Parts: sequence; structure tokens; C-alpha cells
Amino acid sequence: MNKNCFVSWSGGKDSCLALYKAMEQGYSVKKLFTMFSMENNISSAHRLKENVIKAQALAMGVEHSIGKALFDDYEEIFIYNLKSFKEQGIDYGIFGDIDIDDHKKWEDKVCEKASITSVLPLWQRDRVDIVKEFLDLGFKAKIVVVNKTMIDVKFLGQDLSYSLMKEIQECGADPCGENGEYHTVVYDGPIFKHPVHLEYGEEIVPVGEHWAQIEVR
Repeated sequence: MNKNCFVSWSGGKDSCLALYKAMEQGYSVKKLFTMFSMENNISSAHRLKENVIKAQALAMGVEHSIGKALFDDYEEIFIYNLKSFKEQGIDYGIFGDIDIDDHKKWEDKVCEKASITSVLPLWQRDRVDIVKEFLDLGFKAKIVVVNKTMIDVKFLGQDLSYSLMKEIQECGADPCGENGEYHTVVYDGPIFKHPVHLEYGEEIVPVGEHWAQIEVR
């Protein structure tokens, strides 16, 4: 049975764990797929540069593909790329969403338009358990973007850990960051052939009214 898949790859912990779980379920990961904003040439979700995504893909030995779109063209470009994947023999799309229904509905819709089946390995799992499994498996990730209205900028640049999860919970925020509290970049773990060698800026960079980030290169 053909279980070739692409992974909707943000560069962060949830898409990484979804990839890992998909492999456990017998899917063959052929491609990482990341959408980039044409307005600022960074990844749409985690504000990462293409060289970071490329370094992650190389460290895992997986091909990566970039889709570039303006804000209003995002869905159209996403589907265009999925149709291309289908022509390459890819029948499944792996997504890291957990429990936000609108996200799942959108993923089901765009995959259906490309005759691809969406697969969400983390769907309806406990959010805290997801982070615990991620850490227990030996993955390593660093917080690189935060929503300042939800958690403090002091979390920027810190590695995910049990103690950090507790701190985030004590702030009244979701330790998994599923509500947009923070975004991460993964740099090591059991599916990596070697750690991803990244450099992190020391300066906190404001992004609009609510967000802040550190540069990753």
C-alpha cells in the first residue's frame, strides 16, 4: 500500500512530533512543505528563514519544498503545491494540529481539492501530554516567537523543558502554545541524523503590536 506523504512543516515541535508519529504509523515521508510569505520572505507561521528550514530538512535527510504566497493567495498556492505532490505519487498530508476544528476543516478541504488524504496524528490528544512526549523522546526545541499579550518575552531563546512548561502554566497560558502563546524551532531529536546548527540573535525584535521574536539563522 502506498503511504507516501508530505508533512506540513512549520519547523516547530508539533509538526515535528506529527512527522515522528506518522512514521510510527507506517507513512513514508517524501517531502517537508512550508509556506512562505512573499511580503517578507519568511515562513508564514514561525517566521523562519528558508535556510533554517533547509538545515532542518538536511539534518533529517528529507527533501523540502517551499510555497510562496501573498496573504490573499495563500490557499490557492497551497492547493497548487498539493496537486503537484499528488502527481509525484504522494497521497497523504501530515498536519500537526491538535484540537482547533477550523484548522482541521481547512486542511481537510485543501487536501480534498488535491485528492490527498489529510492525516492529523496528534488530533484530540491532551496538549500537555504532547509536549511531555516530545521531550521524553529526546527532541530539542527553542522558543523563538512569543505573543506578548499571553506570555513574557523572557521565554524567548529558552529551550522547552518540564520546568519551562510549568512556568508557562503558572502564567495562565497553555504550555503547548496551541492558542498562539509561542512558536518554536526544533534543532535535534531521534529523527535527526545530527543536530541542526543554528545561531540565535540576542536582540528581541518586536513584530506588530502583539508579537516578539529572536532571529534564527
